Amino acid sequence: MQLPEGVSDQDPIFPIAAASELSGLHPQTLRQYDRTGLVVPGRTRGGSRRYSARNVVQLREVARLSAEGVPLAVIQCMLDLENEVRDLRDEVRSLAAELHRERQNRPGARVFATGIDGGAITLNGTTRVRRRADIVLWHPPRG
Repeated sequence: MQLPEGVSDQDPIFPIAAASELSGLHPQTLRQYDRTGLVVPGRTRGGSRRYSARNVVQLREVARLSAEGVPLAVIQCMLDLENEVRDLRDEVRSLAAELHRERQNRPGARVFATGIDGGAITLNGTTRVRRRADIVLWHPPRG
């Protein structure tokens, strides 16, 4: 489904009539799926349902799986897992971008030392750390 530029596949843009036509499902079926939590659209301030492109894809998948005899409870589990995977992928992308920004802003800051209080100190290529002459004794466990 081709969306206009600047519109996300998660933006609620389709009224129920359009979502019904795009998914091939009756509007009453869409309402039932909303009530049961299977495919939940966004809402306008007035309370009207607005489906995203992702919702329409999910509705098509529900229709296909249902026609193959897959129970709605199983379909719900599948959609929940797909949503969780999507959310985790988004989080990984966000963390990767954050890591990339951090590496760009602090080049060479990949070496750490520990302070006297046990906290980590970031070192760059020119920072020197004063060495301490503490002695640590280790005794092997008696067995």
